[in-house]
Amino acid sequence: MTNHKSKKQLQLDDLHNLYQACTACPLGTMGRQRIVFGSGNPDAKLMLIGEAPGREEDEQGEPFVGRSGKLLTTALANAGIDRSEIFITNIVKCRPPNNRMPKPTETFTCKKLLLFNQISIIQPHIIVPVGACALKSFINIEQQKLKLSQLHGQPFQSNNILVVPFYHPAYILRNRSKMSDFLSDINNLKLLYQKSL
Repeated sequence: MTNHKSKKQLQLDDLHNLYQACTACPLGTMGRQRIVFGSGNPDAKLMLIGEAPGREEDEQGEPFVGRSGKLLTTALANAGIDRSEIFITNIVKCRPPNNRMPKPTETFTCKKLLLFNQISIIQPHIIVPVGACALKSFINIEQQKLKLSQLHGQPFQSNNILVVPFYHPAYILRNRSKMSDFLSDINNLKLLYQKSL
């Protein structure tokens, strides 16, 4: 039986191949092992976007596979969302040194070269920015004096895509008191996701 890749998967493969040795921003020369391009269903209606790969992601080449990724995967599964149905990636595709926050020039470059092209290819109905850094790609929260604690779980439209910000699971692991908010947001996402199918 032959494996026929979808048109979108072929486009994603071409994009990945084009930038798999990318040095367009400083992160490309700061010791990353590989580009963590993203993974999942190229025809996904739901796309999750984190901040940046961590150590385990850099080693395995997959997004959200460390402790926070396991929490995210379990919470999604408990809400009835199979990780294989969706597409998961990060704002920047290279691990920042010591897991520091990506700098504006790094996020700008990676969004322009990779993230916005991924979104254009996949054409999701819903995007979930996971954490404040990812959310900044869709709205200027500093300019509006907004915080993720005010916005998490609250859907809004951006370029005809429904955007639903979440707390980052790494934040939840450090702040267990927010776990109920995190799980509630995921359960509400499931309802929005079902409507998008």
